[in-house]
Amino acid sequence: MQKTDTIAAIATAQGSGGIGVVRISGPDSPRLAAAILGRIPEPRQATFCSFLDEYRETIDQGIALYFSSPNSFTGEDVLELQGHGGPAVLRLLLQRCLMLGARLAEPGEFTRRAFMNDKIDLAQAESVADLISATTAEAARSAMRSLQGDFSAEIEGLLQLLTRLRMLVEAMLDFPEEEIDASDSELCSSMLQSIKSRLQATLSVAKQGSLLREGAHVALIGRPNVGKSSLLNRLSGEDVALVSDVPGTTRDLIRETIQIRGVPLHIVDTAGLRNSEDEIENLGMDRTHKAAQKADLILLLMDATSQDSAENEDIIFNLPANVPYLHVFNKADLLAGDIGRSSKDGIFISARSGEGIDALREEILRLIGWRHQEAGAFIARERHLVSLGSTLAHVDRAFAVLDNLELLAEELRLAQQDLGNITGKFSPDDLLGEIFSHFCIGK
Repeated sequence: MQKTDTIAAIATAQGSGGIGVVRISGPDSPRLAAAILGRIPEPRQATFCSFLDEYRETIDQGIALYFSSPNSFTGEDVLELQGHGGPAVLRLLLQRCLMLGARLAEPGEFTRRAFMNDKIDLAQAESVADLISATTAEAARSAMRSLQGDFSAEIEGLLQLLTRLRMLVEAMLDFPEEEIDASDSELCSSMLQSIKSRLQATLSVAKQGSLLREGAHVALIGRPNVGKSSLLNRLSGEDVALVSDVPGTTRDLIRETIQIRGVPLHIVDTAGLRNSEDEIENLGMDRTHKAAQKADLILLLMDATSQDSAENEDIIFNLPANVPYLHVFNKADLLAGDIGRSSKDGIFISARSGEGIDALREEILRLIGWRHQEAGAFIARERHLVSLGSTLAHVDRAFAVLDNLELLAEELRLAQQDLGNITGKFSPDDLLGEIFSHFCIGK
């Protein structure tokens, strides 16, 4: 990054709005402020100004906010121009900034500069994008906790524990002439166990945060006319799928995103599975099998009043072995006493009346691994889970080599390196580029 570079971008979403923001960051921000506003506003004070073009004519009027380095989001001199949210006005204002020497910002460049200038760490930087893209209130709250540093504080605490253990091991290595007594070995083992326990707890909470961010994919699988489309409509609360008594009505995948207790679920209604000579219907069933392969959970729907166990067994036989599934017996309102009942064989519901649906929702959450008592701590990404899992693997290997100080020291070093990737302490440039490239321009 060039230290003399000044960047500018429209920081509000595309389209028309009451207010639009153009953000500028870099050492030339004061000069741009003087040219566009006719003065440099007082730092950290909202100032009503006219935004002027090169002929001193007014482009727009609005609020100017100036933040002097290092007391800004990016750590650089920052100017924000808050005017009317019309696309044409914002483009004119941005063009004025570019004419004055600013460069159009790349996606995520403002947040990247904040990271590079030690205003936030990498986990906090990612939470900016996660907060913007949050699809549920629970996900938004968790992203805000990460932005405020909850996740980073937990990682930093683990890094400090690893550092203290590494110092002990290195001291034992540096003084080989000193006999290592039992208390030193016991202390190493005790500290390592403490790290492992805390790491496992952090990974467990991170998995919950990952569910909030990514959601889970749930496929509705079953024979024709067992009520898959009716169940999709019931779960989504609207008629998103066509319901008919004619077998084979659903021939393509129908997707709908819902939420249960703040957890996003991507529900896929699929074509019914049966023997058919209809080429189009067979293509639909082929997509059903592909959807099952990609699912995190399969709801295997069956007609509670039917005894077609042989055909259902054939469907079960062809389900992917690595995807969990739940038997859902629909139309249980036609049976006496079964509605809403859950057993080791499955759960009984009525998609038509809605009875048993609440019990089904809770069972779905349980099967995808959601535990409400751990919810809301912080948002997490797949790369965080990978780093935490790799750190835990090094800690496990460290237990196996407690009697070999050289190998123990190396496993601890690798554990600390993997853990540091989460907050950016040891992150390579290519990883940073990949992360920030997915941000929107203006953030």
